[in-house]
Amino acid sequence: MSKKNRQNKPQEDFKQADYYKLKTKAVDDLVSASPENSPPVSDAELRKYRSGPKIKLAEWVIFCFIKWWFPAAGCFFFLWGLGTYVASQLDLMAIAAIAMGMVTDLLTNNALRFLEKVPRSADKWIMCSKRKSYATFPLNILYAIVLMFFVYMTYSVINLSIIRIRNLTADVVPLAIEPILFGLFWLGWDLAFVGLKNTLQRALKDARKPGR
Repeated sequence: MSKKNRQNKPQEDFKQADYYKLKTKAVDDLVSASPENSPPVSDAELRKYRSGPKIKLAEWVIFCFIKWWFPAAGCFFFLWGLGTYVASQLDLMAIAAIAMGMVTDLLTNNALRFLEKVPRSADKWIMCSKRKSYATFPLNILYAIVLMFFVYMTYSVINLSIIRIRNLTADVVPLAIEPILFGLFWLGWDLAFVGLKNTLQRALKDARKPGR
């Protein structure tokens, strides 16, 4: 082996060893990566690597649409679909509320979590936000019954007001239940209750801080 080759070989061996050392460190960093030891990344940087339509919608617009669409669909399938088979309006409301509670737990909340851009950002839009818990199923049904009651009372107040203003007979129903407005009423009460929950949680969190 010539003198020149003997001088170049240690340098080449060093470069190869350093190269594999860097590769090994990269693999170790990737395996041990977790939300706790990963550096923070801004939303603007994350958006560069997301694929999707050119028209970007705000997260709150998407979430509000989902939380409106499922109750509107529930009104169409349960209140309208079963209206000819269930004679009692109270029974019909109860059946629809139970079904919508199941839809909320199995479909609506999971859709919100699937579409969240930041981990756990959908929790502030969900009443029963605890994940991987079977307790949310009955709680969402109870919550849907509460929402159904308030939506029903909203229709009653509006209809009574119109009847009194226009001097109509009591058997007239000026504003009938239909999916679009029903979904909007449901969304409005849902956002009100979820907002109240978030406010109480922040108040309790601030009260538990040391020095207060």
